[in-house]
Amino acid sequence: MTEFISSKYNRDTFDKIPEEKRTRILSVAIAEFANRGFNNANTNIIAKKAGISVGSLYKYFDTKEDFFLTAVGYGIHQLEKTLEEVLSEDSDLFGKIERILRIIQKHSRENRDIIRLYNEITAEGNSELIRGLSSDMESVSAKVYTSLLADAKKSGSIGKEVDEKIFAFCIDNLFMILQFSYATEYYRERMKVYLGKDFDNDEKVVKGMMSFIRRALEKK
Repeated sequence: MTEFISSKYNRDTFDKIPEEKRTRILSVAIAEFANRGFNNANTNIIAKKAGISVGSLYKYFDTKEDFFLTAVGYGIHQLEKTLEEVLSEDSDLFGKIERILRIIQKHSRENRDIIRLYNEITAEGNSELIRGLSSDMESVSAKVYTSLLADAKKSGSIGKEVDEKIFAFCIDNLFMILQFSYATEYYRERMKVYLGKDFDNDEKVVKGMMSFIRRALEKK
């Protein structure tokens, strides 16, 4: 059964339908919200593409806002599953960071709608809508990255002067911008401006970012 981040915005009736149907509805919703934004997304179009009636849709969700938040939760859960796989691997901090960078390159290209939806909810215009959701979303990665850095500091693999909370914030932002750069048109063009012909050289991007991160974290 598909799981969501901690807060629940759908009715129990949505949990009771077949998983294939839930996934279909949410995949269509993610694409629609990512392409049109929350305000312009049309629930009639989503229902039609998903093969259900609008009436059925509102048996699953009380409001459009709840539908949007459930779609966001589903999308973020897909990203979290990928992160969990990396964290379970037997490698040091830098090995995990490099693995995450390579996964971002692949995952962001293959799941553009999810990343574009993530980009959509970070817009200031949606701040009221996702005020509570942001805590759910970011607290997971914040705790994970802070813990990884704290453990690396204790083991002596990074400098004792490293503030794990600040560096966790910085690393998470590097990951986020990289995701946007592979999935959204604006950030992709922005990446081209900075990297020129190397913007599509995945190996060079990873090596360059790893060099930057290592130098920032290495013992002085």
